[in-house]
Amino acid sequence: MKKILFLLLLACTAASASAAFRWGLTAGANFSNYHWRQKLVDTRMQTGFQGGVIGELMIPGIGFGIDLGLNYTMHASKMDLGAHQVWSGMGDVDFKMHNIDLPVHLRFKWTRMNGVENYIAPFAYAGPVFQFHVAQSKCDAIEHPAASVGINFGIGAEIIRRIQISGCYTLGASYAINTVKLDNFSARNSGWSVNVAYLF
Repeated sequence: MKKILFLLLLACTAASASAAFRWGLTAGANFSNYHWRQKLVDTRMQTGFQGGVIGELMIPGIGFGIDLGLNYTMHASKMDLGAHQVWSGMGDVDFKMHNIDLPVHLRFKWTRMNGVENYIAPFAYAGPVFQFHVAQSKCDAIEHPAASVGINFGIGAEIIRRIQISGCYTLGASYAINTVKLDNFSARNSGWSVNVAYLF
């Protein structure tokens, strides 16, 4: 048993030493919405955007690795606050949240396709994204905590070993905003995004 564990440790060390790290630039659009703890505020999805840097560390031969990033993200939605008396007179609010996101994903890429992977290689990934809220549009009824957490699930394809196109669903795992006047009334931010990355 000790010999097997020792051999596994050697294999993992060798794989880590030969792991290939790349980085690049990424940009995309997001289509997200706020899901309230109780349905008191009607919200409608709007398009936001994001951009930043991405790093990818893959272990050759087995297709597994990790990716991480540093992104600026703007999420947008329209909130009908005026429908309730507590926010009387506010009407529809175009709400925008500005975040610095730190995604960390476990990634699998199909790299053994008899040379086809040199032209196109599908991949899938999943993992947490840590969202640090840095600003929001002016809205006296809404405030935000310092940070929140989401879970990303994505698929995509790498083209000619440089360009990566992916789609991702982010599930809000903690609350991203809350109302000022009502206690314990908050919303999670969930939605889809489409990204393009160029790796050097």
